[in-house]
Amino acid sequence: MSPDVVIRPCPTYDLQICRSALISCLAPLGGLSWVRPGMRIGIKANLVSAMDPKKAATTHPVLLKALVELLLERGAAVVIGDSPGGLYTAAYVGRIYHATGMHETGAELNRDFSVAECEDPSSLVCKQFTYTAWLDGCDALINFCKLKSHGMMGMSATAKNLFGVIPGTMKPEYHFRFSDPRDFASMIVDLDQHFKPRLNLVDAVVGMEGNGPTAGTPKPLGCILAGESPHAVDLLCAALIGLAPAEIPTLQAAIERGLCPDQHTSLNIDGPWEQCVCQDFALVRERSGLQFQNKMPGKAGELFSAFLSRYLASRPQVQKALCIGCRKCAQVCPAKAIEMRRGKPSIRHQVCIRCFCCQEFCPKGAMKVSRSSLASLLVPDARRKKK
Repeated sequence: MSPDVVIRPCPTYDLQICRSALISCLAPLGGLSWVRPGMRIGIKANLVSAMDPKKAATTHPVLLKALVELLLERGAAVVIGDSPGGLYTAAYVGRIYHATGMHETGAELNRDFSVAECEDPSSLVCKQFTYTAWLDGCDALINFCKLKSHGMMGMSATAKNLFGVIPGTMKPEYHFRFSDPRDFASMIVDLDQHFKPRLNLVDAVVGMEGNGPTAGTPKPLGCILAGESPHAVDLLCAALIGLAPAEIPTLQAAIERGLCPDQHTSLNIDGPWEQCVCQDFALVRERSGLQFQNKMPGKAGELFSAFLSRYLASRPQVQKALCIGCRKCAQVCPAKAIEMRRGKPSIRHQVCIRCFCCQEFCPKGAMKVSRSSLASLLVPDARRKKK
C-alpha cells in the first residue's frame, strides 16, 4: 500500500542533493511512472512575490529544476506558472519569474494570461469561480509549494498554494467574498478538490517562520515532502512546525469533509519525520478565536462569538518605522479599510475583515499580525518565550 505522505531529508539546495532527495521521496509513490511521453505537465509553484529565493517566500528554483529534469527525461513538456497578488500580465508576472529564478529551471514559463470561468456544483461554497486558463492546457498538475507561516490561515503549504489559480487582481474579491476564515478555508478546499493535483510536493529545505507568508524569517527545516493528498501532506507539515490541526482552517475544513484524518499519527508516513520536527518554529497564532465559536447555543452564543471576534481576534498593525508609504496595502485591501494619512496607512478596524492581504503583500514587512491586549492577557503565547 502506498504511503499517505513521504518525507526525506534534503539539507541544502545543491542540485544533485535535491535531485537525489526527490527521486527517493517519489519512489514509494511509484515515482513518475504515470508520466507518459508527450504529456504536458503543469507545475503550480508558489511565486507569491518578486523576491529572491534566499528570502524563503517562494518555491526554490533548484528544487524545481531537479523536478523539471526528471519530467523531461520521461519525455514530458513542462510549464511552470502561478498568479501572484497583483496584475496578471506578462510584464508583472515576468518580473516575478525573473526575481524568483524561474528562468533557471529549464521549464517553459507560462505566458498565457487569459482567464476562464467555471461552475462546479460539487463544491461546498465556491460553486462559481474564475481561474487562470493556462491550467486547461495541462494534462496533469503538480502542486509544489513552500512551507511557511501565514497570517490568515496559520500555515501556507499545499492546500493554500492552490489559491494561486485565482487571477491575482481577483484575489482581494475572493477574500471579501469569503471573509470568514472558515469560509475562506472551505473555498480553498473546493479549489483543491476541483483541480486535483496529481502530485503534491513541499519545499521545506528552508521554510519561513514568523511574519509569513512574505515578511517572515527563513528557517532551515532540511526536508521535502510528497503525497497524493494535499491535506494529508499538510497534516504532517503542521506537525513539523508545531501547529495543531484545529489551528489551521484548511485542515479543519478537510477533516470535516473526511478528506484526511484528524491527527498526523493516523497517517501512513514513509520517512524519518520525527527527525524533521522543529521545536522552536515561530508561528502566527490563531487569528480569529474560531475555537471558541459554536460552543454556546442560542443568542448567548452569538453574543459571545461577537465579543470574541471584536476583542480577542488578531488584526493587522502598521509598523510605521518600516513603512515607506508605497500605498500597496491600501490598494490591495478588499474591504477598503485602509486610508493613507500623512503618507502612512491608517486602518479602520471596524471595517477590517482580517484577511491580512495588507500583511501578505507589504513589500517591507511593515504590516504585522498583532494580538489584542486582552487576548495576550488571557492566553499568553508561550512559544514566543522560546528564544
